[in-house]
Amino acid sequence: MTDRLDSAFAALADPTRRRILAMLLEDDMAVTDVAEPFEMSLAAISKHLTVLTNARLISQEKRGRVKWCKLEPDALREASVWMQGFGQFEPVNLDAFERFLEQELPARDAPPEEPPEA
Repeated sequence: MTDRLDSAFAALADPTRRRILAMLLEDDMAVTDVAEPFEMSLAAISKHLTVLTNARLISQEKRGRVKWCKLEPDALREASVWMQGFGQFEPVNLDAFERFLEQELPARDAPPEEPPEA
């Protein structure tokens, strides 16, 4: 289980791969169609697709001369179940936390105060 979670989260860590997954939510796509909106080579897209395939988030299948990509809908179930375990905690109000830190901690960038001259 841990290896699958690690590979899923590692695959999701890259914004290009997350965008590819979002594109595949709509429908299966040919590799060339997946690559079209990106400003990178087909080889670079192919590497991203390999990572997603190895993480079992997508599958690839050759249909005739064209390689197609398909989102695997159950692939994120294990990660989703794992993340739901954290739903028991209250959400953190980051603005309030930042205000607290500003009040409680001295400013790091402020130069140290010099003692008054006698």
